[in-house]
Amino acid sequence: MHTPKNDLPVKIDAPGAHARHLADFGVASGPLAAEYFTLGAGADLAPLLQGLDHDACDSAHWGFMITGDVVVTYSDGSDERCSTGDVFYWPPGHSVRVESDAELVMFSPQAEHAAVLDHILAKMAAT
Repeated sequence: MHTPKNDLPVKIDAPGAHARHLADFGVASGPLAAEYFTLGAGADLAPLLQGLDHDACDSAHWGFMITGDVVVTYSDGSDERCSTGDVFYWPPGHSVRVESDAELVMFSPQAEHAAVLDHILAKMAAT
């Protein structure tokens, strides 16, 4: 099954961040969501994740970096850089900071990540 990136429904449309999220795109111990993100350099999700368990995203992600560089920081304090062309898995308990404009595709457990995205939207609406 495939879907053109522009057909993925928009979930977040804000300055510096545009997130597309397609529910029911596979199964891994439950439904998966297919997601396409564009993130601007300097974006830091950490403040938007405050209030979640460990103030971090509690969803796993599997994906591919189309372009850009991001630093993923884990709840244990470790971090790693994901760059153009990298295939990645980010376990629950992480945050992302964008070093250079990035485009990426992710596949995430639908319920877990939808709850995180809804939390982000609520934080954005409160500011």
